[in-house]
Amino acid sequence: MSDANQLLAGQVAVITGAGSGIGAAIARKMGRMGAVAVVCGRTRDTLQSTATAISQAGGQAEVIECDVTDLASVESLAKRVDRRFGRVDILVNNAGIGGSGSPLHQLSPETWDQVLNTNLRGVYYCIRSFAPLMIRANRGHIVNISSLAGKNPLPNGAAYSASKWGLNGLSYSVAEELRVHSIRVSVICPGSVQTEFSPHSAKNSAKMLQPDDVAHVVAMLVTQAPQSFASEILLRPTLKP
Repeated sequence: MSDANQLLAGQVAVITGAGSGIGAAIARKMGRMGAVAVVCGRTRDTLQSTATAISQAGGQAEVIECDVTDLASVESLAKRVDRRFGRVDILVNNAGIGGSGSPLHQLSPETWDQVLNTNLRGVYYCIRSFAPLMIRANRGHIVNISSLAGKNPLPNGAAYSASKWGLNGLSYSVAEELRVHSIRVSVICPGSVQTEFSPHSAKNSAKMLQPDDVAHVVAMLVTQAPQSFASEILLRPTLKP
C-alpha cells in the first residue's frame, strides 16, 4: 500500500454504489490510501468483490448492504458505521442510475421516480444521516459524483440530466450550510466514463474517462489542505472519444 503515503490512515470513508465501476475504483483508492473503506450498495456479491480487492492490496474494507432510496436503510447504515467506528471522515455519494433513452414525454412516471429517487433523493438521505456525525467531529468531506449532464443539455436523458442539475445545486447549497462546521462539500462532474454498465458504442473507449480517473480526483479533494476546498470539478477526457 503505497498510494499517497497513507495520507488517509485512521480515517473512515463511506462509498455508495461501491460494487462496481466508479464506486469500486473510489473504494479501492481510499483503501490504498489507508482509510477503512465502507463499501455500500444493494448487491452483496459485487460489494464483496470490491472489499476482497481492497484486502488483497493490504487495505481495510467493510461491506454493508444499503439501498440509498430507502431512508431506513441509510439511517441503519449510518448507525452501524457510528457503532463500529465512532466516526466518518469521508462520504462519497456515488450511487446512481442512468436515463431511459426516451424523450421526456414518453418517459413513464415510474422511471422518472426511479432516476430521481436514486440520483438525488438518495444523496439527501445520505447527507441527512451522516452529516450529524461529521458535525459532531467538526470535520469531514462529502463528495458527490454528478455528471457533465448536470451542466449541459442531454436529449433523451432529461430525467438523468434533471437529477444531476439538482445534485449540483444541492451540493453548492449544502457546502454553504456545512462549511461553518469545517465540513467540505464538493461535486465532481465527469464526462462519459467507460464502465461495464455504461457502454458508449459510438465512442472510442480508449479515449474515454476511466473509473480510476474519477477516483484520482476524489483523492485530490479529500487530501486538500484544510484552509481551502474545491467546490466543483469538471472532468473531461484529454482527447474527445
